[in-house]
Amino acid sequence: MPLDHYVSQVHLKNFYSPALDGHMYAIRKSDLTKFPCTSRDVCRIEDGSTNAYLKEDRAIEDFLLDVEPKYNASVGKLRDDKIDEECIYAVAGFIAYVASCSPAAMRIHTGPLHGSLAAEVAILDKQGVLGKAPPSLGGKSATELLADGTIHFDVDPKFPQAMGISSVIQTVSIFGNAKWEVLQNDDAESPFLPVIIRWPLRLQAIHVS
Repeated sequence: MPLDHYVSQVHLKNFYSPALDGHMYAIRKSDLTKFPCTSRDVCRIEDGSTNAYLKEDRAIEDFLLDVEPKYNASVGKLRDDKIDEECIYAVAGFIAYVASCSPAAMRIHTGPLHGSLAAEVAILDKQGVLGKAPPSLGGKSATELLADGTIHFDVDPKFPQAMGISSVIQTVSIFGNAKWEVLQNDDAESPFLPVIIRWPLRLQAIHVS
């Protein structure tokens, strides 16, 4: 089975440390252990891009063929304020991929499906379609059993992933046509912009139409 990166290696390689000779620093979330690694070693899952709910179960890989080769050059264009359509598509495509296929995205998008299923159960209960549970479960309705945790839904996270992959082009269009704010961190020793922001920091607003 293929080991698929949910964060592209072309992105991860930007975090290589000159002091580590082709490696980067990483921190394992489970125990906060620090270790050196390559882009190949992290952010990957067996068959992470394979989705059996889709007719073409590796469709997202075809999409990435048009995004990943252009990604680093496109980030460079952002830094140099030389943004063009290819740059917009590559960056928006990378974001759309992470927003659809990463483990965090799959967890996040599972929540609304749980809510939809619970709402459907409530409707069916009101219509009298489901009936009551047996006496061993207190003769409660399905809505009540859901509320007290006796029963619950197991949503396959691959299903919201399939929904995201099916609409990835629309997601690219949404991101690509949105108003962007580009934060550029010029401090090479602190590359993790969401964690460390030192001022003065160049803030550039870009409207993409």
